[in-house]
Amino acid sequence: MRGPFRGRSQCQTSPVLLADTVAVVHGAAVVLMLTGAVVALWRPWVLWVHLPVSLAILAVNRAGAPCPLTELELWLRAEAGHAAYGGGYLGHYVLSPMGLDVASPSAQAGIYTVAVVPNAVAFGLLAYRALRGRRPSPTHRVLADQPF
Repeated sequence: MRGPFRGRSQCQTSPVLLADTVAVVHGAAVVLMLTGAVVALWRPWVLWVHLPVSLAILAVNRAGAPCPLTELELWLRAEAGHAAYGGGYLGHYVLSPMGLDVASPSAQAGIYTVAVVPNAVAFGLLAYRALRGRRPSPTHRVLADQPF
């Protein structure tokens, strides 16, 4: 066999690359959870992805369990010989760079506000649209009352 890969029988992927991939997927899940209902106002099919992801994140959060994606990322980084970070995904990648402590009550209130408010407003608008679409308009009622 010729070339620089002589003697290697398999392609080997670095645990750091896998950890970075998990971190990107984790970030995409967080963004989807935050914005999915708002995007669904224009693209209703997004709800089919947004709802299961949001419910899974909510279940892990309410159970007080560690996030499986964070655990996987930290395990992969440990396999690569890197130090683990504390404070979870949002604490490490979002709040710490801004100088905020993820455990502080104000940061927790901010996280919940950013997560709940856009989703509540968007789901309210989606429900309004759904109900409005099923109810006959006033002109339909007037025409229905007229004898033929």
